[in-house]
Amino acid sequence: MTEVQASVQLYSLAKEFSADMSGSLAKLAEIGFAHVEAFDFVSRPTEIRAALDAAGLTAPTGHAPLLTDELWTPDGSIPTPAPEVVYEAAATIGITTVIDPFVAPERWLTEDGVADIAERLNAAAETAAGFGLTVGYHNHAQEFIASFDAQSAYERFVSLLDERVTLELDLFWALTGGQDVPALVKTLGDRLIAVHVKDGVVPTSNPWAPGAEQFGSDSLDQRHAGSGDVPLAESLRAATALKYAVVEYDHAPGDVFADVAASLAFLRENGVSA
Repeated sequence: MTEVQASVQLYSLAKEFSADMSGSLAKLAEIGFAHVEAFDFVSRPTEIRAALDAAGLTAPTGHAPLLTDELWTPDGSIPTPAPEVVYEAAATIGITTVIDPFVAPERWLTEDGVADIAERLNAAAETAAGFGLTVGYHNHAQEFIASFDAQSAYERFVSLLDERVTLELDLFWALTGGQDVPALVKTLGDRLIAVHVKDGVVPTSNPWAPGAEQFGSDSLDQRHAGSGDVPLAESLRAATALKYAVVEYDHAPGDVFADVAASLAFLRENGVSA
């Protein structure tokens, strides 16, 4: 594993961040983070950049939809403008890699659908290059429902990507999708630049499988890194070109600042730089 930097996805503390942006970032810096992963940043890039600078933090990565006009979350969708507007906002903040965080489950169920996702993301990479940026994709569990010739939809997708497109693997959701997570990390090789370090009791069934009940993050039993079902340490060791280990909770079990501090401690114990 190359030298990896710890980060934290700001969605984990969305309520706290919305209520007090500067105060929330200052707390993350005090905990020991040097980096964050931006979320819902397009409408307020100048404000976010100023708050990051004041806290002494950077946001090398950020989540924004590039293949749809909405950013899905378990608690509601957020409208997002055209990719060019996203890239301008990202450049203002200092983001260098914009990561699409969610593509609807039904688009992963056919070979044509998967090919279309890859084609659109490849085109996004071309546009982003004009802004000096790269793009990536972040999974949930819907990418692992379908398979084609013994190859998961996710693996097929990866095989169709332009070499400029990077990947961020959510380790919790990959396990929910039935994957051998360390083996998948190894397979992704140098394309994998970031992981979401997320732990807890993995759902017994895929929340995005056809016919599944409506899903909300409050149903998740998520726990501090290293205290749940996900083989986090083994997965980190399997990575070859990882740059960022991003702490995230879809549903923090307690005080979110204490929760992210506990996961940062786990990362430090496993050789990840703060």
